[in-house]
Amino acid sequence: MSKAPLLLFPDHPMYTDAVEAMKRYHQAQADGTSPLEIERLRLIAEAQFQAVTDYQLKVLGRPGDSPH
Repeated sequence: MSKAPLLLFPDHPMYTDAVEAMKRYHQAQADGTSPLEIERLRLIAEAQFQAVTDYQLKVLGRPGDSPH
């Protein structure tokens, strides 16, 4: 019998990694980093938060927006 997946709590590494990615993105904006690097960091942060969202929706029994 397999265990059901669990909701991610704010201290879960998947969630904290997404938060850290968003912080890196915002810090790059504040530091005046090149637009290309800022966009790269934004895409990383967005992808990580999307992965968290998709996982949470799956756990709740709802399909996510993106097929992973």
